[in-house]
Amino acid sequence: MIVDVETADTRIVVEVLASSQRGDEYVRAKMSLNEVESPVVLGFGGVGVDLLATVDKFPNPDDKIRSTNLKVQGGGNAGNALTCVARLGLKARLISKVANDAQGRGILEELKSDGVDVSFFAVSEEGNSPFTYVIVDDQTKTRTCIHTPGSPAMIPDDLPNSSLLDALAGVKLVYFDVRLPETALVVAHEANRKKIPILIDAERPREGLDDLLNLSDYVVCSAKLPQTWTGAPSVPSALVSMLLKLPKLKFVIVTLGADGCIMLERSKAVENLQGEELDVDALVEQLKLKSDSSADAPTCISSEVTRLQAKGIGTVCGKLFIGTAEKIPQSELVDTTGAGDAFIGAVLYAICTNKPPEQMLPFAAQVAAIACRDLGARAGLPRLTDPRLAPFSH
Repeated sequence: MIVDVETADTRIVVEVLASSQRGDEYVRAKMSLNEVESPVVLGFGGVGVDLLATVDKFPNPDDKIRSTNLKVQGGGNAGNALTCVARLGLKARLISKVANDAQGRGILEELKSDGVDVSFFAVSEEGNSPFTYVIVDDQTKTRTCIHTPGSPAMIPDDLPNSSLLDALAGVKLVYFDVRLPETALVVAHEANRKKIPILIDAERPREGLDDLLNLSDYVVCSAKLPQTWTGAPSVPSALVSMLLKLPKLKFVIVTLGADGCIMLERSKAVENLQGEELDVDALVEQLKLKSDSSADAPTCISSEVTRLQAKGIGTVCGKLFIGTAEKIPQSELVDTTGAGDAFIGAVLYAICTNKPPEQMLPFAAQVAAIACRDLGARAGLPRLTDPRLAPFSH
């Protein structure tokens, strides 16, 4: 007979088999992939409080206007991405720093309420916690952020080595948003020493970005970063350049907002690959023509593994993926704040649950699209049980 045993973290199916020859019974426990303990993701980087105000139209200089809606909630790239990870069902740990003020206490309580482990935070008795004013334009659906950093900034002495080792224990993947770079590098080097993969959120050039990229296994970039960082003439050629400059890198994704994303995955099968080199810019355009532009839901189309050439830069062996974004009806689009963080949180989930890129990119795009239907970076973040994720969760 089959007996189902439910626990908080696992589901164990126990099969009881009777042996007529011996006249006894024995038990065999079967564990499937979804029955093992959830993977642990460690994040390091920025947290804060977002003070969000929606307005009918962004003000002109010296204007006085009224807000149409106001919300106060947690923010910061790392805080948002790890909240997304936790809501999708993984175990999330976060390292950052706040002050022991009202904002700092609120930051910690909100993260804890979403299941994020904040036991490795540094808390300063002086200074201020980070906060950001966010003005959301109802007319253009754009947002303007005015950020006040936390003070004093986190330094390596705020994270004793024993705490760092405890924070990394059992971790499957480490995420950095390139904030607090001096301490971030300490964490990254230890993760690298322990052979724990690293994902970098490369939003814009920052102090410490180059060092962190050299330690990374995965990179998710904003639209302008690849060309800015490499000097390449196009986004596709910049992705080739990044794989050439960063030999440890397994894949790089560039997010393009409503235009979806492009991903370049490295292949190690160079010596076995036959055929001519393909121009990466031309191949991206060919894939875009093949993608289903009429589909409202996110999709993904890919090339074969091939030798990809970027003129004047070099050649890599890899596979290109073009991911589309959901076409959100204008009446449902509320706020794009934190959409990139939601996308990255879903990518972290997909890596930890071994989703192939063909599943990962539409899933991440859908998570980001759902988040855009509410005000702020976290209010709309879905849980894995959200029916809108059902078509993308398998």
